[in-house]
Amino acid sequence: MGKNKDKTKEYKFIDLFAGIGGFRLALESLNLKCVYSSEWDKFAQQTYKNRFNELPDGDITKVDEKKIPKHNIICAGFPCQAFSISGKQKGFEDTRGTLFFDIVRIAKHHNPEVLFLENVKNLTKHRNGETLKIIEKTLDTLGYTAFHQVINASHYGVPASRERIYFVCFRKDLNIKNFDFPKPTFENVKLSKILQKDKDTEKYIINRKDIKINEEKIKLKTSDIFGNNFLKPIRIGTINNGGQGERIYSPEGHAITLSAYGGGAAGKTGAYLINGKVRKLSPRECARVMGFPDDFKLPENSNQAYKQLGNSVVVPVLTLISHKIIDTINKNI
Repeated sequence: MGKNKDKTKEYKFIDLFAGIGGFRLALESLNLKCVYSSEWDKFAQQTYKNRFNELPDGDITKVDEKKIPKHNIICAGFPCQAFSISGKQKGFEDTRGTLFFDIVRIAKHHNPEVLFLENVKNLTKHRNGETLKIIEKTLDTLGYTAFHQVINASHYGVPASRERIYFVCFRKDLNIKNFDFPKPTFENVKLSKILQKDKDTEKYIINRKDIKINEEKIKLKTSDIFGNNFLKPIRIGTINNGGQGERIYSPEGHAITLSAYGGGAAGKTGAYLINGKVRKLSPRECARVMGFPDDFKLPENSNQAYKQLGNSVVVPVLTLISHKIIDTINKNI
């Protein structure tokens, strides 16, 4: 067992569709080494460089897989680009023209032990499930045993709702027949615990005459509203007509899913009633709910920070899954 542990400590990974480096933070916390990164957005590239002192390669579709260093793990939060497929179960051919194919061609050339992928929850329903079937068939044909699960960050010690599907795929010669995703921790965390001081968030206050707060709901205890199932956003009011970006939540619950896009008075973060005032979350608070450390340098431009964090991954969830990946390999090699 000791030798096996030494072997995985030597594992190297590549960071595709890297964003601002959430996957890298998770895997480097296990002392794994990143040997290559790719991210097409120039602003996200700069944020990544500020943290890791490395400017990622650009558009992965233009990168020759033969020039990518050897590695053991591919990490990829690949974009939720619509698959241009007809559902005819052609495996590799059905993924051509999509960014998933770039993961496939790199894996086909390098044959790493593990593929660790993330995407939006709705991938499970895209084209009535046909897209997911084609991804599974492609991974199987490529020589991997794939496991996937939809996980909500709210159940893993993070005060924000964010449901994503995670794929963990082991090369078949490792003979790994089972993989257990980490069990929910259901930690009693609240958004209020990670908020900045009022003096640091004044610019995010929303002053409007059409704000409506449900005073009766505020008086209720969280347990009275949701019972034991309180790890979710608690809506307590609206701005205007309560459309997208116009809903107000209690800081005693969780943040809504951060979005890279979306309008409304509180677009991208949602609005929260904090110390008697309604406001958006600050970029630093958004980083905290995604599990990024406070020493992680964010862009000075708030819009860029919101966009990058809305497109990012939840670091604590990735870290838990990464531990499970390494433990599983150590038990089977």
